[in-house]
Amino acid sequence: MKKLLLAFFTLFIGNSQAQNSPYWQQHVGYKMTIDMNVGNYQYDGAQTLVYTNNSPDTLNKVFYHLYFNAFQPGSEMDMRVQNIVDPDRRMVNNLGTKEKPVYESRIAKLKPDEIGFIKVLSLKQDGKAVSFKVVGTILKVKLNKPLKPGTSTSLKMTFKGQVPVQVRRSGRNNKDGVALSMTQWYPKLVEYDFEGWHADPYIAREFHGVWGDFDVTIKIDKNYTVGGTGYLQNPQEVGHGYENPEKKVKKQRGKKLTWHFIAPNVHDFTWAADPDYIHEIKRVPGGSKLHFLYKNDTKVTANWQKMQEQAVKIMQYYNKTVGAYPYKQYSIIQGGDGGMEYGMCTLITGGANLEGLIGTMRHEMAHSWFQFALATNESEHPWMDEGFTSFIATMASNTMSDRPVKNPFERTYGGYYYLVKSGKQEPLSTHADRYNTNMAYGIASYVNGQIFLSQLGYVIGWDNLMKTLKNYYAHWKMKHPTPTNFIREAEKTSGLELGWYLNEWVETTHIIDYGIKSVADKSITLERIGAMPMPIDVRVTYVDGSTENFNIPLRMQYGHKPTAAKVLDDWAWAYPTYTFKVDKAVKKVTIDPSKLMADVNQKNNVFEK
Repeated sequence: MKKLLLAFFTLFIGNSQAQNSPYWQQHVGYKMTIDMNVGNYQYDGAQTLVYTNNSPDTLNKVFYHLYFNAFQPGSEMDMRVQNIVDPDRRMVNNLGTKEKPVYESRIAKLKPDEIGFIKVLSLKQDGKAVSFKVVGTILKVKLNKPLKPGTSTSLKMTFKGQVPVQVRRSGRNNKDGVALSMTQWYPKLVEYDFEGWHADPYIAREFHGVWGDFDVTIKIDKNYTVGGTGYLQNPQEVGHGYENPEKKVKKQRGKKLTWHFIAPNVHDFTWAADPDYIHEIKRVPGGSKLHFLYKNDTKVTANWQKMQEQAVKIMQYYNKTVGAYPYKQYSIIQGGDGGMEYGMCTLITGGANLEGLIGTMRHEMAHSWFQFALATNESEHPWMDEGFTSFIATMASNTMSDRPVKNPFERTYGGYYYLVKSGKQEPLSTHADRYNTNMAYGIASYVNGQIFLSQLGYVIGWDNLMKTLKNYYAHWKMKHPTPTNFIREAEKTSGLELGWYLNEWVETTHIIDYGIKSVADKSITLERIGAMPMPIDVRVTYVDGSTENFNIPLRMQYGHKPTAAKVLDDWAWAYPTYTFKVDKAVKKVTIDPSKLMADVNQKNNVFEK
């Protein structure tokens, strides 16, 4: 009995320590050599991976992502495209009309030489073969030797890949004519964190990765220019615009060039290649080099050149507003579809429309702060990535505009109101893959996530919001922060309690709806109609033409934002109405004149005699 009790208490104490242990994150070191055949779009790969277990847990298995396997008929991605009510238009063919569409999955029609795949040919742990099983886009590996806390293991793999016809993000020969968009192209170790393994199948949504160092060698036809993640180690051997023009390029023998990249402290590695790329470089004053790689196409070249000065200014704005970009280079590459962020680079399409090109670049570059440097789990919290990115991109666009407006988020709120009215809203806490519709996912992530910040500025004050963003970046970059980490930074910055805000806006679909119930005898009564409570700003216009601003704090935030308004007694959420008195005859009452509170019914926000 004593032995049993001792074992129980040892286990209990151990588990308690694990649950209350300080922050930790795993680390991985990749060394990969890739030999690309541009004739059949297949490549041979060798990967040596050193995985360090910084968790308090002993690991008996590991998982890899095999993303290219999604681009096969019958895959989970294919089935999702076929069965969701509003498929991504980039992933389907319309066999009907615009008015009556009949969609056909593009993946379902891929032929054997058009599909994508990653085939694992061999895998060893510390020199000994291990058993593994491919489950769609996931590789499950049983370790021969458990990986104890604080130890490392070496996993050596050979694999073969085939680049799919461009369908979504990755692929070959896209509509812009780019030969190779190599995203999600290698066996990528799955992240293990305080929540456990994140072995999510690839359904065309977002990503999550382990922080680490990449050493990547790419062998490819010598006519192809390559750009992407990392610092090129042998520019004088490859040329293509990377070389020092004052020194002679040492030509490599044979039909292929070997490109060697090093990328420290990143969680992904992406590259693109094309024989017709123009490669140009700009330097951000006091900062990083910007590489631009785009097609030598008269339809786009002028706009890509005009966009470059804007890219420099936008990076300067983000450095000043959020914090310094942590790498020495960033590449803006024509490739992929639409726009997508990756390590030290983005792949974007188009260029025939200058405004659209700059807008896409502005958004994708912002991801380098909120997704790549901070690296939230965007599968679980896409709103933190897309929403925060959209917020700072909107700020940049308005600040740099010739005609800035007072509220640049007005159209954003309109998207949220549309979603609420549709009845298809789902909580922001919904996993990115599990939204019932693409529409709900898109508005929730890009719009509701953006409003989370702009509306927080209404709650805690705009200066406090911008300080919070800087503190959040400074304290959490390179650490995979969670929603709680962000809201705690907001609490520390503002001095207010904000757990209620995170819960209401993220975990529920409660709506905000406040109204003016009555105005009589210098007495104003407000009512809360929606389920989500908020602090309330009120502007009163008197009969004599003067105005007075009031702030009614929400009781459970235990304080109020910095304000020049007259601060009234707090309003506890459990009370449906709130009455306050004024000293003069009232002509007009307006709730939230800033319109930064996402009140779904604006009609009852104004009373006027």
